Amino acid sequence: MTTLINAKQLTRYYGKQCAVNNVSFELKKGQIIGFLGVNGAGKTTTLQMLCGNLAPSSGAIHINGFDMQTQAKLAKRSLGYVPDTPPLYKELSVNEFLRYCAQLHGVPKADITTAVTLAETRCGLTDVADRLIANLSKGYQQRIGIAQAIVHNPDVIILDEPTVGLDPLQIIEIRHLIRELGQEHGVIFSTHILSEVEELCTDVLIIRQGACVLSARIEELPAEKSLEAIFIELMQTPLAEDL
Repeated sequence: MTTLINAKQLTRYYGKQCAVNNVSFELKKGQIIGFLGVNGAGKTTTLQMLCGNLAPSSGAIHINGFDMQTQAKLAKRSLGYVPDTPPLYKELSVNEFLRYCAQLHGVPKADITTAVTLAETRCGLTDVADRLIANLSKGYQQRIGIAQAIVHNPDVIILDEPTVGLDPLQIIEIRHLIRELGQEHGVIFSTHILSEVEELCTDVLIIRQGACVLSARIEELPAEKSLEAIFIELMQTPLAEDL
């Protein structure tokens, strides 16, 4: 499988505080990596580095073979990113907003209509395409956030807690969409919902206090233990520096 993300020894300091400590992993086409950790573990900082919004203090990131630090524009062309609260222009209609995002992503003018229509179809937005974003539910707004991330058909999709604040039906719909995206792209998403990872993901990555404590295929996890049990055990096991 094609390697889409190659992150090596990512480290990020805020002053003297180490938020991410020597994290390495790969994402390949067809993989969906569930990114787990308690609040403050370094998940969002890691995702921000992967997207080029934060520079690592040390380490390297390659997206589709392009170095994020020296070839940022080329690397970002392969990325679609959805933060936990998608930044939407709510005074625009869904169609207007997605056309604007397509232009920002460099979609050729002649291809914008087709690209927007496809993104709306994949995200279940066709029936609300002409409505103002401000008048839509949070579930629809989350879908719009995902649509803007895939309108340019990127190889890598990064989602930061995509189901937070949604009702059960909306969560089911977003999970179904993520599963579909994982068939044609590489997906990494952070979540606090362990059942999402068990249900959706091919792989799991768990960090604690900025350091990776587990990187594994879901199918390779011990059959006698739930992911919840494994997660709790990892959070309670003393770290080497604490011994």
